[in-house]
Amino acid sequence: MKDSARPLWSMLVISLPGRSATPRMRIWRALKGLGAVVLRDGVYLLPHSESAARSLREQAEAVMASGGDAHVLSFTSSDQQQAEHFRKLFDRTADYARLIEAIRKDKSGLTKKRAESVSRHLKKIRREFEAVAATDHFAGPAKEQVQLLLSQTEAAVAALLSPGEPHAAAREILRLNKAGYQNRLWATRTRPWVDRLASAWLIRRFIDPKARFIWLKDPKDCPADALGFDFDNATFTHVGARVTFEVLLTSFGLEENAALTRMAALVHYLDVGGVPAAEAAGLEMILNGARQQFVDDDKLLKEASRTFDFLYMSCAKE
Repeated sequence: MKDSARPLWSMLVISLPGRSATPRMRIWRALKGLGAVVLRDGVYLLPHSESAARSLREQAEAVMASGGDAHVLSFTSSDQQQAEHFRKLFDRTADYARLIEAIRKDKSGLTKKRAESVSRHLKKIRREFEAVAATDHFAGPAKEQVQLLLSQTEAAVAALLSPGEPHAAAREILRLNKAGYQNRLWATRTRPWVDRLASAWLIRRFIDPKARFIWLKDPKDCPADALGFDFDNATFTHVGARVTFEVLLTSFGLEENAALTRMAALVHYLDVGGVPAAEAAGLEMILNGARQQFVDDDKLLKEASRTFDFLYMSCAKE
């Protein structure tokens, strides 16, 4: 909602029959997910926008389909005092303060031994933060503070769990001909995670079908004849905001493949965060399980490649 002397609001007024609690609970959850506040029983408020009004109309239709009565109203605050009162109802400062406290606790106790457990907890905090941010209709410094602290702590954990994680390079991504990259030796860091696994799958599936891979304990030991990926100064690594998988897509002209582009969004989110992707949590769980089961990196890649094959087929069909 834009600041103005007379801010606009959207209100949903509902009345449901008392025969069943199921429709009432379903609608309450939907309104909570929108970040609506309760003015009184059956009266819900949101800052006005086209999307907010549309969402409230959808809930009104659900109420009427359940045998109830519903009305969606739009109005301006009658005075500044009322506007400030309404605005305070949407204040998420307490939620952000709780998240900050939890993140600082994780950060202060961070050690290499605790990195795995802290990582799992930060993922939970990340989901909570995204849920709060999605319903923060008047976002301010508190949101930015949580976002910065969370990103810094996630980066610290990643540095402990995956030493050698590449820093983004500032360089142009050149378009390359696949013909010059056939039957090559490719090298990346040992114990690969999502970006390295997805990149290796992409290389073998779409770039170099006869690619051979070696796993480096120290990227400095990369052979001169190998094509390095996903470590600092590698042939293919993070560039700007793009992770290695995305850089490979651009380098070999694969960006027009819609299924690969959709997969890139998943890989990007799981590797460095950003815009959440719906399938990310499921992919992360599968790859986590494979990583725990297979100590041998070649076997891990083989198993992960099956997952990426299925994912690609699903994305391509859609």
